[in-house]
Amino acid sequence: MEKRMVPPLMEPGTTRESWEQIRRVELLRLFSSEVYGDTPREFETRFTVTEESETMGGKALGRVVQVQVTARYGTFSFPFAVCLPNDGKAHPALVFINNRAKGNVHLDEVEAGGFWPAGEIVARGYAAAAFHTGDVDTDCDDGFQNGIQRIFEADSSLRPDDAWGALGAWAFGASRVCDWLLEQPQITPGKIAVIGHSRGGKAALWCAAQDERFCSVYSSCSGCSGAAVTRGKAGERVAEITRSFPYWFCRNYSRYAGREEEMPFDQHMLLALIAPRLLYVSSATQDQWADPQSEFLSAVLAGEAYRLYGLKGLEAEGFPEQDSPLHGGQIGYHLRTGQHDLTLYDWNRYMDFLEAGFGTLPEGIGKRE
Repeated sequence: MEKRMVPPLMEPGTTRESWEQIRRVELLRLFSSEVYGDTPREFETRFTVTEESETMGGKALGRVVQVQVTARYGTFSFPFAVCLPNDGKAHPALVFINNRAKGNVHLDEVEAGGFWPAGEIVARGYAAAAFHTGDVDTDCDDGFQNGIQRIFEADSSLRPDDAWGALGAWAFGASRVCDWLLEQPQITPGKIAVIGHSRGGKAALWCAAQDERFCSVYSSCSGCSGAAVTRGKAGERVAEITRSFPYWFCRNYSRYAGREEEMPFDQHMLLALIAPRLLYVSSATQDQWADPQSEFLSAVLAGEAYRLYGLKGLEAEGFPEQDSPLHGGQIGYHLRTGQHDLTLYDWNRYMDFLEAGFGTLPEGIGKRE
Protein backbone atom coordinates (compact mmCIF):
# COMPACT_ATOMS: atom_id res chain seq x y z
CA MET A 1 0.00 0.00 0.00
CA GLU A 2 1.31 3.46 -0.94
CA LYS A 3 2.59 5.54 1.96
CA ARG A 4 2.10 9.31 2.10
CA MET A 5 2.72 11.88 4.78
CA VAL A 6 -0.88 12.67 5.61
CA PRO A 7 -2.00 14.06 8.99
CA PRO A 8 -3.16 11.32 11.36
CA LEU A 9 -6.89 10.77 11.52
CA MET A 10 -6.80 10.44 15.29
CA GLU A 11 -4.39 10.19 18.20
CA PRO A 12 -3.27 6.76 19.49
CA GLY A 13 -5.66 5.48 22.13
CA THR A 14 -8.72 7.20 20.66
CA THR A 15 -11.88 5.38 21.70
CA ARG A 16 -15.26 5.31 20.04
CA GLU A 17 -16.54 7.72 22.69
CA SER A 18 -13.70 10.24 22.29
CA TRP A 19 -14.02 9.99 18.50
CA GLU A 20 -17.72 10.82 18.60
CA GLN A 21 -17.57 13.47 21.32
CA ILE A 22 -14.26 15.18 20.53
CA ARG A 23 -12.34 14.28 17.37
CA ARG A 24 -15.32 13.97 15.03
CA VAL A 25 -16.62 17.33 16.23
CA GLU A 26 -13.19 18.89 15.61
CA LEU A 27 -13.03 17.54 12.07
CA LEU A 28 -16.53 18.72 11.20
CA ARG A 29 -15.57 22.18 12.43
CA LEU A 30 -12.37 22.13 10.37
CA PHE A 31 -14.08 21.20 7.11
CA SER A 32 -16.80 23.75 7.81
CA SER A 33 -14.45 26.64 8.53
CA GLU A 34 -11.66 25.79 6.08
CA VAL A 35 -13.21 24.07 3.05
CA TYR A 36 -16.98 24.01 2.46
CA GLY A 37 -18.20 26.82 4.70
CA ASP A 38 -20.63 26.97 7.57
CA THR A 39 -24.10 25.57 6.87
CA PRO A 40 -26.96 27.74 8.20
CA ARG A 41 -29.23 26.09 10.75
CA GLU A 42 -32.03 28.62 11.26
CA PHE A 43 -34.73 28.20 8.62
CA GLU A 44 -38.20 26.80 8.00
CA THR A 45 -39.20 24.38 5.25
CA ARG A 46 -42.46 23.61 3.47
CA PHE A 47 -43.17 21.04 0.75
CA THR A 48 -45.76 21.08 -2.03
CA VAL A 49 -46.37 18.26 -4.51
CA THR A 50 -46.84 20.04 -7.86
CA GLU A 51 -47.04 17.01 -10.17
CA GLU A 52 -48.14 13.43 -9.62
CA SER A 53 -48.66 10.55 -12.04
CA GLU A 54 -48.01 6.87 -12.52
CA THR A 55 -44.85 6.19 -14.49
CA MET A 56 -42.63 3.33 -15.63
CA GLY A 57 -45.59 1.35 -16.87
CA GLY A 58 -47.42 1.72 -13.58
CA LYS A 59 -44.51 0.37 -11.55
CA ALA A 60 -43.83 3.73 -9.92
CA LEU A 61 -45.63 6.80 -8.67
CA GLY A 62 -43.85 9.90 -9.94
CA ARG A 63 -43.97 13.21 -8.13
CA VAL A 64 -42.41 16.63 -8.48
CA VAL A 65 -42.06 18.29 -5.08
CA GLN A 66 -41.40 21.98 -4.56
CA VAL A 67 -39.21 22.75 -1.54
CA GLN A 68 -39.76 26.18 0.01
CA VAL A 69 -37.07 27.36 2.43
CA THR A 70 -37.66 30.52 4.45
CA ALA A 71 -34.85 32.27 6.33
CA ARG A 72 -34.19 35.73 7.73
CA TYR A 73 -33.90 37.50 4.38
CA GLY A 74 -36.56 35.83 2.31
CA THR A 75 -37.85 32.62 0.74
CA PHE A 76 -36.21 30.36 -1.84
CA SER A 77 -37.78 27.43 -3.70
CA PHE A 78 -36.41 24.52 -5.69
CA PRO A 79 -37.96 21.33 -7.11
CA PHE A 80 -36.97 17.70 -6.95
CA ALA A 81 -38.35 14.65 -8.73
CA VAL A 82 -39.05 11.33 -7.05
CA CYS A 83 -40.21 7.94 -8.32
CA LEU A 84 -41.73 5.74 -5.61
CA PRO A 85 -42.24 1.99 -6.25
CA ASN A 86 -45.98 1.55 -6.64
CA ASP A 87 -46.45 -1.68 -4.69
CA GLY A 88 -47.73 -0.47 -1.32
CA LYS A 89 -44.49 -1.35 0.48
CA ALA A 90 -41.74 0.72 2.09
CA HIS A 91 -38.44 0.90 0.20
CA PRO A 92 -34.91 2.30 0.56
CA ALA A 93 -34.33 5.62 -1.24
CA LEU A 94 -31.45 7.04 -3.28
CA VAL A 95 -31.09 10.85 -3.36
CA PHE A 96 -29.12 12.00 -6.40
CA ILE A 97 -27.37 15.38 -6.68
CA ASN A 98 -27.57 15.93 -10.44
CA ASN A 99 -24.84 18.23 -11.75
CA ARG A 100 -25.53 17.74 -15.45
CA ALA A 101 -28.41 18.72 -17.75
CA LYS A 102 -31.81 19.00 -16.09
CA GLY A 103 -33.16 16.60 -18.70
CA ASN A 104 -31.25 13.81 -16.95
CA VAL A 105 -33.88 13.90 -14.20
CA HIS A 106 -37.47 13.21 -15.18
CA LEU A 107 -40.44 11.08 -14.21
CA ASP A 108 -40.98 8.99 -17.33
CA GLU A 109 -37.74 7.06 -17.73
CA VAL A 110 -38.72 3.43 -18.28
CA GLU A 111 -35.55 2.06 -19.83
CA ALA A 112 -32.32 2.06 -17.88
CA GLY A 113 -30.06 4.93 -18.86
CA GLY A 114 -26.62 5.86 -17.68
CA PHE A 115 -26.16 8.97 -15.59
CA TRP A 116 -29.57 8.72 -13.88
CA PRO A 117 -31.06 5.27 -14.52
CA ALA A 118 -34.30 5.83 -12.63
CA GLY A 119 -35.97 2.83 -14.25
CA GLU A 120 -33.21 0.47 -13.16
CA ILE A 121 -33.17 1.95 -9.65
CA VAL A 122 -36.91 1.43 -9.20
CA ALA A 123 -36.71 -2.06 -10.73
CA ARG A 124 -34.18 -3.00 -8.06
CA GLY A 125 -36.54 -1.92 -5.29
CA TYR A 126 -35.47 1.64 -4.50
CA ALA A 127 -37.22 4.97 -4.55
CA ALA A 128 -35.32 7.34 -6.84
CA ALA A 129 -35.15 11.05 -5.93
CA ALA A 130 -33.09 13.73 -7.66
CA PHE A 131 -32.65 17.49 -7.87
CA HIS A 132 -30.56 19.67 -10.15
CA THR A 133 -27.68 21.59 -8.61
CA GLY A 134 -28.51 24.74 -10.56
CA ASP A 135 -31.96 24.88 -8.97
CA VAL A 136 -30.37 25.27 -5.53
CA ASP A 137 -27.34 27.39 -6.41
CA THR A 138 -26.09 28.42 -9.83
CA ASP A 139 -22.84 26.76 -10.86
CA CYS A 140 -21.14 30.02 -11.72
CA ASP A 141 -19.46 32.91 -9.92
CA ASP A 142 -22.48 35.23 -9.62
CA GLY A 143 -21.61 36.71 -6.23
CA PHE A 144 -24.14 34.41 -4.55
CA GLN A 145 -26.98 36.60 -5.83
CA ASN A 146 -29.16 33.92 -7.42
CA GLY A 147 -28.82 30.83 -5.22
CA ILE A 148 -30.18 29.85 -1.85
CA GLN A 149 -27.44 31.72 0.01
CA ARG A 150 -29.21 35.05 -0.60
CA ILE A 151 -32.01 34.29 1.87
CA PHE A 152 -29.45 33.89 4.65
CA GLU A 153 -27.38 37.03 3.95
CA ALA A 154 -28.17 40.74 4.12
CA ASP A 155 -25.25 41.70 1.87
CA SER A 156 -23.21 39.12 -0.06
CA SER A 157 -20.29 41.55 -0.33
CA LEU A 158 -19.86 41.26 3.45
CA ARG A 159 -19.66 37.45 3.54
CA PRO A 160 -17.19 36.11 6.16
CA ASP A 161 -14.30 33.94 5.00
CA ASP A 162 -16.04 30.82 6.29
CA ALA A 163 -19.36 31.47 4.52
CA TRP A 164 -20.70 28.48 2.60
CA GLY A 165 -20.25 28.06 -1.13
CA ALA A 166 -22.06 26.10 -3.82
CA LEU A 167 -20.97 22.67 -2.57
CA GLY A 168 -22.44 23.45 0.82
CA ALA A 169 -25.66 24.69 -0.78
CA TRP A 170 -26.03 21.51 -2.85
CA ALA A 171 -25.43 19.41 0.26
CA PHE A 172 -28.12 21.45 2.02
CA GLY A 173 -30.50 20.69 -0.85
CA ALA A 174 -29.99 16.94 -0.48
CA SER A 175 -30.80 17.17 3.23
CA ARG A 176 -34.07 18.94 2.46
CA VAL A 177 -35.04 16.11 0.10
CA CYS A 178 -34.27 13.74 2.97
CA ASP A 179 -36.65 15.76 5.19
CA TRP A 180 -39.51 15.02 2.81
CA LEU A 181 -38.64 11.38 2.23
CA LEU A 182 -38.63 10.62 5.94
CA GLU A 183 -42.28 11.66 6.12
CA GLN A 184 -43.38 9.25 3.36
CA PRO A 185 -44.83 5.82 4.23
CA GLN A 186 -43.27 4.39 1.03
CA ILE A 187 -39.75 5.03 2.42
CA THR A 188 -37.88 2.81 4.90
CA PRO A 189 -36.37 4.99 7.66
CA GLY A 190 -32.67 4.32 8.10
CA LYS A 191 -32.22 3.35 4.44
CA ILE A 192 -31.78 6.66 2.63
CA ALA A 193 -28.54 7.22 0.71
CA VAL A 194 -27.08 10.27 -1.04
CA ILE A 195 -25.20 10.01 -4.34
CA GLY A 196 -23.22 12.40 -6.50
CA HIS A 197 -20.73 12.43 -9.38
CA SER A 198 -17.71 14.73 -9.71
CA ARG A 199 -18.67 18.05 -8.07
CA GLY A 200 -21.91 16.36 -7.03
CA GLY A 201 -19.82 13.68 -5.36
CA LYS A 202 -17.98 16.29 -3.33
CA ALA A 203 -21.32 17.73 -2.21
CA ALA A 204 -22.67 14.26 -1.39
CA LEU A 205 -19.72 13.52 0.91
CA TRP A 206 -20.09 16.84 2.72
CA CYS A 207 -23.83 16.27 3.00
CA ALA A 208 -23.48 12.82 4.59
CA ALA A 209 -20.67 13.99 6.88
CA GLN A 210 -23.05 16.53 8.41
CA ASP A 211 -26.38 14.73 8.11
CA GLU A 212 -26.30 11.37 9.88
CA ARG A 213 -29.82 10.51 8.76
CA PHE A 214 -28.22 9.30 5.53
CA CYS A 215 -27.22 5.69 6.07
CA SER A 216 -24.83 5.73 3.12
CA VAL A 217 -23.07 7.95 0.60
CA TYR A 218 -21.71 7.17 -2.86
CA SER A 219 -19.06 9.46 -4.35
CA SER A 220 -18.26 8.90 -8.05
CA CYS A 221 -15.03 10.38 -9.47
CA SER A 222 -15.11 13.26 -6.95
CA GLY A 223 -11.33 13.77 -6.94
CA CYS A 224 -9.79 16.94 -5.52
CA SER A 225 -11.62 18.28 -2.46
CA GLY A 226 -13.87 15.23 -2.64
CA ALA A 227 -12.75 11.66 -1.99
CA ALA A 228 -9.08 11.99 -3.03
CA VAL A 229 -6.25 12.52 -0.56
CA THR A 230 -4.80 15.95 -1.39
CA ARG A 231 -1.16 15.44 -0.39
CA GLY A 232 0.78 13.84 -3.22
CA LYS A 233 -2.25 13.93 -5.51
CA ALA A 234 -1.85 13.80 -9.29
CA GLY A 235 -4.01 15.91 -11.59
CA GLU A 236 -6.16 18.65 -10.06
CA ARG A 237 -4.99 20.21 -6.81
CA VAL A 238 -6.16 23.00 -4.51
CA ALA A 239 -4.58 25.76 -6.62
CA GLU A 240 -6.38 24.68 -9.78
CA ILE A 241 -9.76 24.03 -8.20
CA THR A 242 -9.93 27.25 -6.17
CA ARG A 243 -8.82 29.28 -9.20
CA SER A 244 -11.44 27.73 -11.51
CA PHE A 245 -14.27 27.27 -9.00
CA PRO A 246 -13.70 29.61 -6.02
CA TYR A 247 -17.46 29.83 -5.40
CA TRP A 248 -17.69 26.12 -4.60
CA PHE A 249 -15.90 26.69 -1.28
CA CYS A 250 -15.52 29.17 1.52
CA ARG A 251 -12.79 31.77 0.92
CA ASN A 252 -10.55 30.23 3.57
CA TYR A 253 -9.84 27.24 1.37
CA SER A 254 -7.89 29.23 -1.21
CA ARG A 255 -5.23 29.92 1.42
CA TYR A 256 -4.02 26.34 0.96
CA ALA A 257 -3.37 26.68 -2.78
CA GLY A 258 0.18 25.37 -3.26
CA ARG A 259 0.40 24.87 0.52
CA GLU A 260 -1.38 21.57 0.95
CA GLU A 261 1.26 20.35 3.40
CA GLU A 262 0.09 23.04 5.83
CA MET A 263 -3.52 21.85 5.91
CA PRO A 264 -4.49 20.48 9.34
CA PHE A 265 -6.79 18.05 7.52
CA ASP A 266 -6.99 15.91 4.40
CA GLN A 267 -9.84 14.20 2.58
CA HIS A 268 -9.53 10.81 4.29
CA MET A 269 -10.78 12.66 7.36
CA LEU A 270 -13.92 13.72 5.50
CA LEU A 271 -14.55 10.11 4.50
CA ALA A 272 -13.99 8.98 8.09
CA LEU A 273 -16.86 11.23 9.22
CA ILE A 274 -19.23 8.78 7.50
CA ALA A 275 -18.35 5.99 9.98
CA PRO A 276 -20.00 3.70 10.95
CA ARG A 277 -22.38 4.15 8.00
CA LEU A 278 -21.86 2.70 4.53
CA LEU A 279 -19.35 4.55 2.33
CA TYR A 280 -18.74 3.90 -1.36
CA VAL A 281 -16.12 5.47 -3.63
CA SER A 282 -15.56 4.80 -7.31
CA SER A 283 -13.02 5.93 -9.89
CA ALA A 284 -12.41 5.55 -13.63
CA THR A 285 -9.23 4.31 -15.29
CA GLN A 286 -8.94 7.33 -17.62
CA ASP A 287 -9.77 9.94 -14.99
CA GLN A 288 -6.29 11.02 -13.95
CA TRP A 289 -7.49 14.56 -13.16
CA ALA A 290 -9.44 13.05 -10.25
CA ASP A 291 -6.60 10.56 -9.56
CA PRO A 292 -8.01 7.08 -8.79
CA GLN A 293 -5.00 6.10 -6.66
CA SER A 294 -5.60 9.06 -4.32
CA GLU A 295 -9.32 8.32 -4.09
CA PHE A 296 -8.58 4.70 -3.23
CA LEU A 297 -5.92 5.62 -0.65
CA SER A 298 -8.32 7.99 1.07
CA ALA A 299 -10.95 5.26 1.37
CA VAL A 300 -8.36 2.89 2.84
CA LEU A 301 -7.19 5.45 5.42
CA ALA A 302 -10.77 6.21 6.48
CA GLY A 303 -11.09 2.63 7.68
CA GLU A 304 -9.39 3.54 10.95
CA ALA A 305 -12.62 5.19 12.12
CA TYR A 306 -14.66 2.11 11.22
CA ARG A 307 -12.43 -0.12 13.30
CA LEU A 308 -13.43 1.89 16.37
CA TYR A 309 -16.88 0.37 15.89
CA GLY A 310 -15.59 -3.15 15.36
CA LEU A 311 -16.30 -2.87 11.63
CA LYS A 312 -14.22 -3.50 8.53
CA GLY A 313 -13.27 -0.57 6.36
CA LEU A 314 -11.87 -1.09 2.86
CA GLU A 315 -10.13 -4.45 2.97
CA ALA A 316 -7.46 -4.49 0.24
CA GLU A 317 -3.81 -5.43 -0.08
CA GLY A 318 -3.22 -3.04 -2.94
CA PHE A 319 -4.81 -0.99 -5.69
CA PRO A 320 -7.45 -3.20 -7.34
CA GLU A 321 -7.75 -4.33 -10.92
CA GLN A 322 -10.26 -2.47 -13.05
CA ASP A 323 -13.87 -3.65 -12.91
CA SER A 324 -13.17 -5.71 -9.78
CA PRO A 325 -15.34 -4.20 -7.00
CA LEU A 326 -14.25 -4.45 -3.36
CA HIS A 327 -17.34 -5.05 -1.23
CA GLY A 328 -15.97 -6.83 1.83
CA GLY A 329 -16.45 -4.11 4.45
CA GLN A 330 -18.45 -1.00 5.34
CA ILE A 331 -16.38 0.90 2.75
CA GLY A 332 -16.70 -0.18 -0.87
CA TYR A 333 -14.66 0.77 -3.92
CA HIS A 334 -14.39 0.02 -7.61
CA LEU A 335 -12.27 1.23 -10.51
CA ARG A 336 -14.35 1.26 -13.69
CA THR A 337 -12.84 1.02 -17.15
CA GLY A 338 -13.41 4.31 -18.97
CA GLN A 339 -13.63 8.04 -18.55
CA HIS A 340 -14.87 10.53 -15.95
CA ASP A 341 -18.54 9.59 -15.81
CA LEU A 342 -21.32 7.90 -13.85
CA THR A 343 -22.67 4.86 -15.67
CA LEU A 344 -25.19 2.07 -15.25
CA TYR A 345 -22.29 -0.19 -14.26
CA ASP A 346 -21.46 2.20 -11.40
CA TRP A 347 -25.05 2.42 -10.17
CA ASN A 348 -25.49 -1.34 -10.16
CA ARG A 349 -22.26 -1.94 -8.27
CA TYR A 350 -23.37 0.57 -5.65
CA MET A 351 -26.79 -1.05 -5.28
CA ASP A 352 -25.06 -4.44 -4.96
CA PHE A 353 -22.98 -2.96 -2.14
CA LEU A 354 -26.01 -1.50 -0.39
CA GLU A 355 -28.00 -4.72 -0.56
CA ALA A 356 -25.16 -6.58 1.13
CA GLY A 357 -24.46 -3.78 3.60
CA PHE A 358 -27.91 -2.77 4.87
CA GLY A 359 -27.95 -5.71 7.26
CA THR A 360 -24.59 -4.71 8.76
CA LEU A 361 -25.61 -1.21 9.82
CA PRO A 362 -25.56 -0.69 13.60
CA GLU A 363 -28.95 -0.24 15.23
CA GLY A 364 -30.39 3.27 14.85
CA ILE A 365 -28.10 4.35 12.02
CA GLY A 366 -29.67 6.81 9.62
CA LYS A 367 -32.95 7.15 11.50
CA ARG A 368 -34.53 10.39 12.61
CA GLU A 369 -34.17 10.95 16.35
